[in-house]
Amino acid sequence: MIELYTAGTPNGYKISIALEEMGLAYEYNALDLIAADQKKPEFLAINPNGRIPAIVDKDNDDFAVFESGAILIYLAEKTGKLLPTDQKKKSQVLQWLMFQMGGVGPMMGQANVFYRYFPEKIPAAIERYQNEGRRLFEVMNGQLANNRYLAGDEYTIADISTWPWVRIHEWSGVDISGLEHLQRWVDELAQRPACQKGLLVPPPSNLSDEEKAQQISKMVTK
Repeated sequence: MIELYTAGTPNGYKISIALEEMGLAYEYNALDLIAADQKKPEFLAINPNGRIPAIVDKDNDDFAVFESGAILIYLAEKTGKLLPTDQKKKSQVLQWLMFQMGGVGPMMGQANVFYRYFPEKIPAAIERYQNEGRRLFEVMNGQLANNRYLAGDEYTIADISTWPWVRIHEWSGVDISGLEHLQRWVDELAQRPACQKGLLVPPPSNLSDEEKAQQISKMVTK
């Protein structure tokens, strides 16, 4: 049994999608980020960095894993799924996983902050992160022009890691017009049952987008 600590964010959805894809039994604990549940001592004992997601593997001496990329690798190696064993193919998957971890996630996250949440609109900051998001999407589009998935013909944890971020490009103000291969990939993954189920963990909030943005704005400026 996997115990998942999560919230309704792209990073959180990576793990719920992976758990669904891998068919692992899990229970989830939804953390209220606005209430700073992630900073409470009981969660910091699992993840000293105070960020979601994190897991505890109850079948492996309550082994705790934090950082979404590390969790995906751990689960893939635990199950033997969604990560090739061939050295070169595995490296390709890990390269695209790190591309998301070091590029797509941070750039889209900052675009969200400055475009949606920061109380003062700073055009230069908004433009910087949206432009970099677009550039990264163009890199992906080029890769997907000749490959069904990011690391080749096989669906892997690299796709799971990246899709939750790309699917919210409009929220980040990043245009993907003209990136037909990227759009094809986004649409294809949206049809996967595990992706659909993973986006429901935790269940969507009843708050409107505007109300969510207001609450997160308060958190960002603390």
